[in-house]
Amino acid sequence: MAVWAVGDLQGCLESFQRLLDRINFDPQRDQLWLTGDLVNRGPDSLGTLRFVRALGDSAITVLGNHDLHLLAVAAADGQGLRPGDTLEGILRAPDREALLQWLSERPLFHHDPALRTSLVHAGLPPEWSIADARARAAEVSAAIANDGPRFYAQMYGNDPDRWSPNLRGINRLRFTVNCLTRLRVMDANGRALFKFKLHPRLAPAGTLPWFAVPGRRSRRTRVIFGHWSTLGLYQGHGVVGLDTGCVWGRELTALRLDQTAPLVTQPGPPSQASGPPPDAD
Repeated sequence: MAVWAVGDLQGCLESFQRLLDRINFDPQRDQLWLTGDLVNRGPDSLGTLRFVRALGDSAITVLGNHDLHLLAVAAADGQGLRPGDTLEGILRAPDREALLQWLSERPLFHHDPALRTSLVHAGLPPEWSIADARARAAEVSAAIANDGPRFYAQMYGNDPDRWSPNLRGINRLRFTVNCLTRLRVMDANGRALFKFKLHPRLAPAGTLPWFAVPGRRSRRTRVIFGHWSTLGLYQGHGVVGLDTGCVWGRELTALRLDQTAPLVTQPGPPSQASGPPPDAD
């Protein structure tokens, strides 16, 4: 069995299928880890969602911010769509409810002790151990399962921006979902700059990428993440960033997790976007 991690798909189904052909992926034998953001911005969000769902247990995907955005828009009867969203096909699909239910049941964090590797869409605050991340992610999943529409309606926002074990209720849930699906950099006081989207060299003075913060408690476990297309492929500090901007006309990247092997890439579709890639905050 081969275990492969693949970066953000964002509706780029054709590139994804070609990449799977290149790595000889067999769903009866192999396993895929997907960094989330299955949908939005790209040319075929509906097809991508259907394809990944059909892979069954051979595909493990965590929720990304674009996936949560889809769930929030669907729960609000289509309200909240943004310029550049490519979600209408899903919202009108005859199998919409089955797809959305499946998506809502995806975790926000995955850990494999045998591989000593974890999967998250964006990042982990430095105060959290792997066990903490699993527990906090489970709290959000429980809130979605219990009353998804209520959670989605309160999900958006950048506060609180600093972890405290005393956080409760929606503040605790919002901080958790923001870190797991939107985090990129933090300042010296441990505050997350959720609005920052550019390359680390353009980050405000005194800030660091989340994975470079000294004393990060998850540093002994390899963490696979996506979300940061302006960072691109990154390997260091015990993490691997795999969002190589497929939806922006760059490429989709696969990394084998169970053994050392070369990275495999597949060009993305031509992009009509200009400027730095936006983020559906």
